[in-house]
Amino acid sequence: MTAGVVTGEAVALDIRLAHWPSRLVAFVIDLIAEFAVWLVVTLLLARILDGADSDLAAAVVVVAFVFVFLGYPIAFETLWRGRTLGKAALGIRVVRDDGAPERFRHAFVRAVLMPFEFWGPALLTSIINRRSKRLGDLLAGTVVVQERVPSRTTAPVSMPPPLVEWARLLDLSRFPDDLALSVRQFLGRQHELRSEARTAMGNQLVAAVRSAVTPDPPPGTPGWAYLSAVLAERRRREEERWRTSNTATQARAPAMAQPLPHVTPAASSAPAPAAAPAPPQPAPPPTPAPNPPPSGPFTPPA
Repeated sequence: MTAGVVTGEAVALDIRLAHWPSRLVAFVIDLIAEFAVWLVVTLLLARILDGADSDLAAAVVVVAFVFVFLGYPIAFETLWRGRTLGKAALGIRVVRDDGAPERFRHAFVRAVLMPFEFWGPALLTSIINRRSKRLGDLLAGTVVVQERVPSRTTAPVSMPPPLVEWARLLDLSRFPDDLALSVRQFLGRQHELRSEARTAMGNQLVAAVRSAVTPDPPPGTPGWAYLSAVLAERRRREEERWRTSNTATQARAPAMAQPLPHVTPAASSAPAPAAAPAPPQPAPPPTPAPNPPPSGPFTPPA
């Protein structure tokens, strides 16, 4: 299940909520970690308070108990941006209602209310609330979200056949990577958007792409087809550039692997005496050139 979050900059985000099963498992893991820390603290206090006044020892134990079981979630969630050991193991974390990271005051409210909730109300409110919030989340203004979401592999964008020849003329030198990523994400999710949102977002992307890519599309081209053609042509050129580079690298490899020719050193560094010129030979008599074979309609005389 996803939920809309509006940031402070009025940007709408879709987040995946963490539901009560994963939150319950994370709570159990954190509870085990807290009891492990409490066991270590108890052993240390037993050594330190050996022979001390019983009232003093009881007061120190109570303070240590509160410090461990409240300090653990507050410290982890504040310093680790809404995560604890259990939440990190389950891939969830706490964020504010506007999607910003959790701060100390939010972690403090959630930790203080947990002792009043963990025995039942927390689970009940998480099931009833449409955003899976417990009472501490409602008062702190936080929500628990899923960080590790299974990735969905999208098929490559295909080229619309009527735009194949036009796309080969595109100048993509000013087409930035971040805009290409936004277009790819829009094309992959356009069927999940409402009609109004799809139209508005598509028009914005078409305007942004037309300001960076020339020439303009043929008249009557739909926005999705224009965006698909630009992305498909960009991908085709990248693949062609990669194949050309790979072929050139493979062609250079055998030439670099050939051994150098063996050069036999000269026996002496002194120059060899020049050979005497041969006496001139009489030139042979010229051989008469044979008559060319008859060609064409004419025959040469005998």
